[in-house]
Amino acid sequence: MLTLKLISEETERVIKGLEKKHFKGAREAVEKVLETDKRRREAQQKLDKNKQEANSMSKQIGMLMKDGKTQEAEEVKAKVAVYKENDKQLQTLMAEAEQELTALLCNIPNIPADNVPEGKDANDNVVVKEGGVIPQLPEDALCHWDLCKKYNLIDFDLGVKITGAGFPIYIGKMARLQRALEAFFLEEARKSGYLEVQPPLVVNQASGYGTGQLPDKEGQMYHAEQDDLYLIPTAEVPVTNIFRDVILDEKDLPVMRCAYSACFRREAGSYGKDVRGLNRLHQFDKVEIVRIDKPEHSHESHKKMLEHVEGLLQKLELPYHILLLCGGDMSFTASICYDFEVWSAAQKRWLEVSSVSNFESYQANRLKCRYRHTEDKKIELCHTLNGSALALPRIVAAIIENNQTPEGIRVPKVLVPYCGFEMLDDKNF
Repeated sequence: MLTLKLISEETERVIKGLEKKHFKGAREAVEKVLETDKRRREAQQKLDKNKQEANSMSKQIGMLMKDGKTQEAEEVKAKVAVYKENDKQLQTLMAEAEQELTALLCNIPNIPADNVPEGKDANDNVVVKEGGVIPQLPEDALCHWDLCKKYNLIDFDLGVKITGAGFPIYIGKMARLQRALEAFFLEEARKSGYLEVQPPLVVNQASGYGTGQLPDKEGQMYHAEQDDLYLIPTAEVPVTNIFRDVILDEKDLPVMRCAYSACFRREAGSYGKDVRGLNRLHQFDKVEIVRIDKPEHSHESHKKMLEHVEGLLQKLELPYHILLLCGGDMSFTASICYDFEVWSAAQKRWLEVSSVSNFESYQANRLKCRYRHTEDKKIELCHTLNGSALALPRIVAAIIENNQTPEGIRVPKVLVPYCGFEMLDDKNF
C-alpha cells in the first residue's frame, strides 16, 4: 500500500497518479486518508499529554501523603482517575482510526511511474518492441483446439466431465511437452541466478493481503472457506510472502527466486472466443520469477527481468511484441508493467503470455519487507518485482499453431532435449 509519508508529503502527485490509473474518487480517497490520520495523531497527542500530566500528578500524591495532606492527595487521585478514564477513550479512538486507516490504504491502488502512458484500457497500451518472424500458414491451417483433437493431445471434454470447463487433461506427448516447458523455464531461470523454491499451492489471508490479491481480487480466487485458505492465482503470492515481516541485509540484495506452480483462477465473467481452448483456463502451469531489491536498483532489476523473458521467447522461436501498459490497464498493485504477447498464427491474434511488473514499495509496505543499510543501519522499505517466465497455456497454443505441418507439429529445437521428441503427431507415446 502507499505510505502515509508519500500521501502527506506529495498529495497532489498521488492524486494525479491515481487519476492516471482511473481510480474513481481519487481525491476523496486521499483526503479521507489524511483526515483519518489527523484524527489518529490528535488522539495520540492528547493521550501523550494526558499521560505526562497523570505521571506528574502521581508524583504529587506521594509528596502530599508524606506531608500529611491526605485530603489534597485524594483530590489529586480523583483527577488522575479521570485522566485514566479519558485515556481509555482516547486509546479506543486511536485503535478505531488506525483500523479505518489501514482499510482505506488497502483499498487505494499503487500509483503509476512517470513513464507510464495515459490511457483507459488495453487499446491504449504502447508496443515498445517486436521480435521473431510471423509464420505464413496455409488457408486450411487449424487452431490449436482442432490440432489437439486431431492428434489426441488435449481432451477438453474429459476435463469438463471430471471438473468443469477450463480444466483440460493433457495426454501423452502433450503431457511430456508440459513437463519439458516447465523444466526449460526453471533451468533458464537458474542460469540467470534465480534460486528455485517449491511453494505451497494454498495461502492464508495474510499472504493474500501482503501481495495485494486481497481485497482487490477475492472474487477471482478459489476460497476454501472452512479453512479460510485461498488457492494461489500465481506463485508470486507464496514466494513474495516468504519475505513478509522480514528485514534483509543490504548485502543480500537483490533477492532472486523462481518457482513452478499450478495456478488457479476463477476468471469470473470471462466468455466468448477469448476463452476457447487454451486461451483462458481455470487451472494452468506457470514459472514465476520474483526479485526484491533496493529502491535505487529496482528499475535496473525490472530491465533484466524483461530481457530474461524476451530471451525465452526468442529461444522458443515465437513471434512476440512487448507492450508498455497504460495507466488504466495496469493491475491494482503495479507501478509499471510490461506485457509480452505471442502471435497465434491460426487464430490470427496476439496472446498474452507474461506480465513483468515493478511494484516499487507498494507490496513491501503491505508485507513489511524491509532492508537494513550496511553503513548507517537505517531500515528502509524494499522494492518488489515479479514476472511470468512463462505461463504455459498460450505458449503451447502458439507453439502448436505456428509449427503445424502436414506431418505433425514441429517442437522448438530448444525443447527437444527436455521432451525427447521432435514432433507432436499420431505417435502419441
